[in-house]
Amino acid sequence: MNQEDLRHLMALVFIEDMGPVTINALLSGFGSPRAVFSASSAERAMVSRISATASSGIEKFTDWKRVDSELEKASKMNVSLVTPIDEAYPDLLRHIYDYPPLLYLKGEPVHAELPLAIVGSRRSTAQGVYICDRISRELALKGVTIVSGMARGIDSAAHRGALSVRGKTTAILGSGLDVIYPPENRKLYEAICDNGTVISEYPFGTRPMAHNFPRRNRIISGMSHGVVVVEAAEKSGSLITARMALEQGREVFAVPGSIESGTSRGTNSLIKEGAKLVQNVEDILNEIIPQLDCPGKIQPAVKPSGTENNGRPSTDSLCEEHLNILRLIGDTPVHLDSLTDRSNLSVNRLLDILLILEMRGHVRQLPGRYFTNTKKE
Repeated sequence: MNQEDLRHLMALVFIEDMGPVTINALLSGFGSPRAVFSASSAERAMVSRISATASSGIEKFTDWKRVDSELEKASKMNVSLVTPIDEAYPDLLRHIYDYPPLLYLKGEPVHAELPLAIVGSRRSTAQGVYICDRISRELALKGVTIVSGMARGIDSAAHRGALSVRGKTTAILGSGLDVIYPPENRKLYEAICDNGTVISEYPFGTRPMAHNFPRRNRIISGMSHGVVVVEAAEKSGSLITARMALEQGREVFAVPGSIESGTSRGTNSLIKEGAKLVQNVEDILNEIIPQLDCPGKIQPAVKPSGTENNGRPSTDSLCEEHLNILRLIGDTPVHLDSLTDRSNLSVNRLLDILLILEMRGHVRQLPGRYFTNTKKE
């Protein structure tokens, strides 16, 4: 999107009573943000159920100084302003009903093909933090990008688990990117910016108001293949995220807990309602793997369905693309960057394939994103 259209889109975001659904409908109807401002109120009413307040706000908008100040601050903070037509916009997020028309993004561009959300109670138990850390680490080592909300408790544990094994993680904030909440998570925020991505749909200076977080939660679930709830009370924001995930057609997983624990009542209720019970990461991956786009047959089972005479997993069911990657992994561990260069595939596509090969027992991932061929171990 060119700079002038970006200015007009940001102006739309600033206007009172202009939600994502209204903005997206206007953009779809008129083709560009500038065209929305050029249209008459009658024309706008024909393409969107725009409120009188919002329509009047477009007619009377003059605060271009605020728009330009926002753009200048984004540049100074090295924050990217990403729209749904940009490659850096999370792909899955484009397909939810109320996708954000504008995202503020700091850190690495989001190109994860296997993002998975892990959320839970702010008042987490030591056991919950331990379980969350373990699940997050194991998933990150398999190439999964961990998505969460950087809140206290389980969210923070999910991010830290991924970072501890040099995995990728994405934090979705309920405030502006310049307002770190909770404040004690400043170092975590900086670590995620250095090794992952921090995202918000809120303008700079937006405070972490209570009503921001349910709206934030739709992005957490919307950009993920599924949501794992580790701990949640009966009335919990994590349950809101889980229900949004269901509405968006995403998978919902829950870690069971003691019937006497208040932080397990929400997760146990989710399981009663049909959420998938999680005892290990394979319970998650076996549901997610079939969603991956790959030519040829994909067998999502953790254990390989066939073996060679020497007990090694059979390669008979692998498609040619997977076999090519397997041939590139030699006698010594090879780094992901080297595989990317030699395969001419994107990092996302390569991680996708490596995850499937690992699930079938053909390769093993080592710390530091090195991979080894199990046949040559």
